Amino acid sequence: MADARPVSFLQRRTHRERRAPRPPSARAGKSRVIMAMGMFALVYLAIGGRLVLLGMSEPTEAAHYISAKESVAASRPDLVDRNGQILATDIKTASLYAEPRKILDVDEAMEGIASVLPELNNDTVRRRLASKAGFVWLKRELTPRQRVALHDLGIPGLGFLEENSRFYPGGPTASHIVGSVNIDNQGISGMELAVDRSGLSDLQALGFARDRPMEPVALSIDLRAQHVVRDELSKALERYHAIAGVGIVLDVDTGEVIAMSSLPDFDPNDRSQALDSNRFNRASGGVFEMGSVFKGFTVAMALDSGKVTMDDSFDATRPLRVGRRTINDFYGKRRILSVAETFIYSSNIGTAKMMLAAGVETQKAFMKRLGLTSRLKTELPEVATPLLPPKWNELAAITISFGHGISVTPLQTAVATAALVNGGRLIPATFKPRSREEAKALETRVIDERTSAIMRYLFRLNVMSGSGRRAKVPGYVVGGKTGTAEKIENGRYVSNKRRNSFLSAFPMDKPRYVVLVVLDEPKPEREGIGATAGRNTAPVTSAIIRRIAPMLGVLPKFGDESETISIAY
Repeated sequence: MADARPVSFLQRRTHRERRAPRPPSARAGKSRVIMAMGMFALVYLAIGGRLVLLGMSEPTEAAHYISAKESVAASRPDLVDRNGQILATDIKTASLYAEPRKILDVDEAMEGIASVLPELNNDTVRRRLASKAGFVWLKRELTPRQRVALHDLGIPGLGFLEENSRFYPGGPTASHIVGSVNIDNQGISGMELAVDRSGLSDLQALGFARDRPMEPVALSIDLRAQHVVRDELSKALERYHAIAGVGIVLDVDTGEVIAMSSLPDFDPNDRSQALDSNRFNRASGGVFEMGSVFKGFTVAMALDSGKVTMDDSFDATRPLRVGRRTINDFYGKRRILSVAETFIYSSNIGTAKMMLAAGVETQKAFMKRLGLTSRLKTELPEVATPLLPPKWNELAAITISFGHGISVTPLQTAVATAALVNGGRLIPATFKPRSREEAKALETRVIDERTSAIMRYLFRLNVMSGSGRRAKVPGYVVGGKTGTAEKIENGRYVSNKRRNSFLSAFPMDKPRYVVLVVLDEPKPEREGIGATAGRNTAPVTSAIIRRIAPMLGVLPKFGDESETISIAY
């Protein structure tokens, strides 16, 4: 039998404590922990359930306010001219909104609002204020005076949101180039729309263009020259009672548009004007038969083909019969004409025969090479596509040779002419600054340098002794070509409605700029004289060159004004 060992007092006490139940205080502590965990779980469940309900319910007033604030806060970069002058910028303005649920008396609110904004005194606004909506717009872009007056009314439920609004310091001066924005500060035309398409709209959508400064976007135009072109064009419309006009100044070495005006234009600060169909951009967004200025392209084509030389001559003694059509001259010399005489006397007969000597296919290929048969590629969205003859046969080619039967934009015409005088290099037009090095990487040779030299000579000769004599500018070697195109109404040419143009370049010994002026339906300046291009668009061109040449750094050279350009042919 095993011996029983004595158990010590300490061991017995430890055994008893192990078997004894826990005191009440320990049990209470554990219960509190479990209860706290349960409460936290219930709180989180409640929050989760509330979030689900909020997601399924209608947006609250705060949500409406935040949504509205986000939609109007997008900023835009300033647009500046080539010299840093501001063309478009953002300014802060206030817009009026209402929270109908907080409006105590709709009639009182309507009376107060109408006292400041009478145009809002209508049933539509009353229905909005009487609704249960959380947020409604009442009036965007308030004036400071309107905001103060509305604020002083102290009407509960009315508030103001600060947003960006576009401001154009020059008003209509460069409206068709700069363009405009809608009430949400989004570009809808001109370079404003071009900037959006180049990435600004994506930045705005991602929230990277809200209330932060942005680098200005420089344009190629010179605001000083732009003002001159628009000013002279406005005077011409009044002097010659024309219904519309276009003026373009283009850098022949870079393709930069230095100035471009189309009248009637609009003030981009007044959006309602932009909706007027008569105020569209005729310079790049309209296509027209350009008339005799196209004869410059025909002469260049014929000479560059090698099938016509400056020693050739063409019989213009009698009209040219082609099928049922008779080609005649406006002021016919009724004799044999040299190439130079065909150009400066603007002979339709001689020009048509020159084209026939080169060939229809040669003409078609040449027009394509000059970019006159396809849509002009440039940053401006408002660019029209040329209208070509349905069948480019011999008759169509003859009429095209003197500017009928094909409709192009004035800007296209200026770009193609730059290639005739700059040595034969076709350079795409641009509304952004471009260096000569950048232009060289884009240029395409379309005619030989020798052909270009002959064209400079002919353009200058036309101003010295042809139809462009009124385009002379003291101190400057100006060259150019007049153009008159009868307008078409109901499918027929109308003899008493014309579109006149003068296409020029200066200084002709080393051209830097092309200047094109177009007047739609000009009338005689006074009774008893004609309304030909030589009497209206030529002097307008002279006035423009006289004013912009010093601005653009072209120095005058005073000497023998009868001199022409020396060439060898």
